[in-house]
Amino acid sequence: MTHPASTPATRSQLLRDPLLVGGMGLAGFVALHFRDPHESTWILCPFLTLTGYPCPGCGGLRALNLLSNGDFLGAVSSNLVAVLLVPIVVFVWLIWFWRRGRGDAEARMIYLSNTVIVVATIAIVAFGIFRVTPFGAWFAP
Repeated sequence: MTHPASTPATRSQLLRDPLLVGGMGLAGFVALHFRDPHESTWILCPFLTLTGYPCPGCGGLRALNLLSNGDFLGAVSSNLVAVLLVPIVVFVWLIWFWRRGRGDAEARMIYLSNTVIVVATIAIVAFGIFRVTPFGAWFAP
């Protein structure tokens, strides 16, 4: 069985996904600017609810809200990992957008090797443990 030759994607088709992802990320960031998670609960953390300890992601929404208001130190205090991930995600998105704009239909936003997954998991678990110790109390949400 033969497959018909696929037609090359147009630039607008190639950029559709990066633009949708970027738009949704920007919309979420704007929503966090206008609806303060310090004053209202968006979602309850199941780990915090079950154990009484914050998970590594706890405080992430508050951190993004504080970043949107220009309070960098407050954001770092709410969730250092979330603050560090913002420029990484923006950089990765820009590369994805650029590669798609140059015609690379196979470009993906994120590709994580097994090594990166293991190292990131260890770092996030270590951060989660550190932030509940007396030494890391400043990083607790």
